[in-house]
Amino acid sequence: MGESIFDRSINKRNTLIKNRNILQTTYIPDQLPHRENEINNIVEIITPSLNKDKPSNILITGKTGTGKTAVLNYIGKELLKADPKEENCSYIYVNCEIVDNPYGILYNISNQVIKDQNSKIPFTGWSLDRVYETIAFHLDREDKVFIIVLDEIDRILHKNGDDIFYFLTTINEILKKSKVSIIGITNNTKFTEFLTPKIKSRLGEEKVVFPPYNPEQLQDILRRRAEMAFEPGILDEGVIPHCAAISAQVSGDARKALDLLRVAADIAERNGDNVITDAHVISARNKIELDAVIEVIKTLPSQSKIVLMSIIKNHEDKTKTVITGDVYAVYREICTILSCVVLKEKRVADLISELDMLGIIHARVKSFGRNGRTREIELNINKDIIEFVIKDELFEPMLNHKSSKQMTLM
Repeated sequence: MGESIFDRSINKRNTLIKNRNILQTTYIPDQLPHRENEINNIVEIITPSLNKDKPSNILITGKTGTGKTAVLNYIGKELLKADPKEENCSYIYVNCEIVDNPYGILYNISNQVIKDQNSKIPFTGWSLDRVYETIAFHLDREDKVFIIVLDEIDRILHKNGDDIFYFLTTINEILKKSKVSIIGITNNTKFTEFLTPKIKSRLGEEKVVFPPYNPEQLQDILRRRAEMAFEPGILDEGVIPHCAAISAQVSGDARKALDLLRVAADIAERNGDNVITDAHVISARNKIELDAVIEVIKTLPSQSKIVLMSIIKNHEDKTKTVITGDVYAVYREICTILSCVVLKEKRVADLISELDMLGIIHARVKSFGRNGRTREIELNINKDIIEFVIKDELFEPMLNHKSSKQMTLM
C-alpha cells in the first residue's frame, strides 16, 4: 500500500492525552465538585417521585458553564440507580437548542416514553392536538412520575412562544395515573419575565440558581480531570492556574476552562511537544476566540456583513480616522456592486451599534458641540478574521467589479 496523507501528521504527533473523553464538556464524572449544595437542593425537591408523588416544577438558572446540564444529567443517572426498573419514575431529557419547536419537543419526549415501534409518533405529519392526546395516553398508562428536563428552555420561548409550556404544565389535569414534573434550564435570568402570569407561576414553582465558579474552584475541577486525562509530568505547573484565570474572567465558565486545556493539549500533540506549557494555553485561547468570532460573523445578516466590509475597506487607509459618514459612503458603493437594497444612514448606524455590542468593532462617540456628533470606528478583529470576511461568497461580485472607484473597494 502507498503512503497516506496522514502519515506525516501521525509520525510527528506526540500522544499526550491518555483519555480524551475526560476533557470533553459532555463527560459526566462520578463526582461534581463545588455543586454539592445545588445537587442536594434538587434531590430534595424530586425525591417524592420515587414514591410516585409529583415533585414541584423547578426552574434552574445560571450563566453558561456553571454546571447546570452536568448536574441534571448526573441526577438523572442517580435517579436510575435509585429506581433501576423505572417502576416509580422516569427521567426524560430534551435539549431545546437542538429541538426548538413544539412538535419536535413532543416527538422527542414521546420517543423516550413509547417503546412499541408501531405506536410511535411520526417525525412529522400529525396535528399538535393529536400529538398531545397520544403522549398523554402513553404517559398515563405507565402509572408513574415523569421528570421532564428541558435544557436551554428559553430557545423555545423566543422562537415559538409559551404554548408548549402551557401543555406540559397543565398535562397533570388530564392524567389520571401518571404525573409530570418539569425542570427548565436556562442561561437567561430574565426568562420568566416573558411568560404569561399563569405559566410563570406553574413553571417556576421552585428556583435553583447556579453561581459562577471562582478561580480556585475552576483549578480544582481542572486538576481532577487532568489526573484522569494525563500521565504525571505532562502538564507544566502553571497550565491549570492559567486556564482557570482566563475562564474566571468569563463569568466562571468551566466549559471554557476545559476547552482551553483540551485545545492546548491538542496543539502540543500536533507540535510533537513532550509537555503542555503556558505557551500552548495562549495559542489555545487565540484559536478558540478566533473560532468564536468567525461563528458570530457567519451568522450575521447580509446587510450587517456589508457594513462590516465597509468598515474594513475604510481601515485599509491607515492615515485617516474612520467615522460613520465614511462607512456609509463605502456601504452605498458596495450595495450597488452587489445589487443590494441601500438602507438609510440611520439604519446603518444601528447596524454599526450591533457590531459594537458583538465586540467585532469599537465605536466611540465624538461630539462636535453644536455641529453634532459622529462615531470613530475601530476594528476589533485580526487579519485572519478580516480575510475570512473578505472571502465570504456574498462579496464575490466585488472581485470582478470594474469601475472608476475600484481602488477604493479592492
